[in-house]
Amino acid sequence: MPIIMRMPEVLANVTEAILTSWMVPEGTAVTEGQPIAEVETEKALVEVTSEMNGVLARYLAPVGSTAQIGAPIAIFITQDEKGVDLDAFLAQESITQPAAPATAPAPEIPATKSNNEPVETAIEVPRERTSERLFASPLARKLAKSHGLDPELITGTGPDGRIVRGDVEKFVASSGDKTVTVQAPASNEAIPHSRMRKAIARRLTESKSTVPHFYLNAECNVDLLLELRRQLNQWSSTKVSINDLIVKASAAAFGDVPDANVIWTDKELLRFADSDISIAVTTEKGLVTPVLRGVNKMSIFEVNQTALDLATRARQGRLKQHEIEGGSFSVTNLGMFGVQSFSAIINPPQSAILAVGAAKPKAIVVDGQIKIANTLELTLSVDHRAIDGALAAQWLSAFCKRIEEPMWVLV
Repeated sequence: MPIIMRMPEVLANVTEAILTSWMVPEGTAVTEGQPIAEVETEKALVEVTSEMNGVLARYLAPVGSTAQIGAPIAIFITQDEKGVDLDAFLAQESITQPAAPATAPAPEIPATKSNNEPVETAIEVPRERTSERLFASPLARKLAKSHGLDPELITGTGPDGRIVRGDVEKFVASSGDKTVTVQAPASNEAIPHSRMRKAIARRLTESKSTVPHFYLNAECNVDLLLELRRQLNQWSSTKVSINDLIVKASAAAFGDVPDANVIWTDKELLRFADSDISIAVTTEKGLVTPVLRGVNKMSIFEVNQTALDLATRARQGRLKQHEIEGGSFSVTNLGMFGVQSFSAIINPPQSAILAVGAAKPKAIVVDGQIKIANTLELTLSVDHRAIDGALAAQWLSAFCKRIEEPMWVLV
């Protein structure tokens, strides 16, 4: 008997996914666990694998269609069932095969005049104003200008007919029987939100509004760290980055302060035995945070190769489900852009994120003497529900010690 394959829950809390491609043709024999399709969620492109040994007889979700989790996406049969009536089976199961998604027409964009003048559009207005002198508050004038409105056509309700902010807002929200020209600069561009951008906005808004953040700042002398990196790269074909060393030092600091390697849940604190650390990767669609698992067990060269592989596939949109979930901690580095210091928003459900700036030469005091050293400014954002201030300070102190005595990073 044919078997219906349904859209799996490819990521936690995801309710739907777009089927971007089928990786095997209809009628192909597949084995259990073999990748057969790719689906796009708000976070990544995820491979869907076959749930059985058999033949993928028919697609039920066309490429480009959006399927709810649990919705039918394919029919499987055995080699002996190749003559089965699939239409009758679908009718018996009350499953309607959806048509391929229609291509949405491109939105109409008003033509730009050859002399680059503003494009004219029209809105409805109640009536014209006939008084010779216009009384309007500065805020009302500014608001009207931002909407491209002529204040002469707005009825004021303030003293002596003065136009106030509420009049403009009411005018914008209302409609009447006349039109007024609105000047919309032709150079403006409306860029629709991508699914990933919406997900980033939702998750970070949730994090900032529900997670009680607090921040700790530190400055580390990284002269020895830079020298260690130079020596490693001098004798190895693998080019280790400063970020690789920071990720490795973060894992070592969790070994020093294991009570900080936790996340908050409604019922309990979850403490991790290994250091699973996310790295922030910038892509064309937005920020992605793939997870390096068991960093405490990796060599610095394994950290480098794993991070490079994850970052490359993140930019290609080809991360797997398990590669973007989990972890208790993130590292985000803007030093390559010359940023000296910044504060980052925690990536839920993780409990902390380390924001790393650029290493810059600075005058410091060493044993009562002034010297020039390369220093690195760090900001640790912490979830106060899971980690108290003193515990976070212990972790940051352990991290700085590892950074300033970097041979211990490699142990």
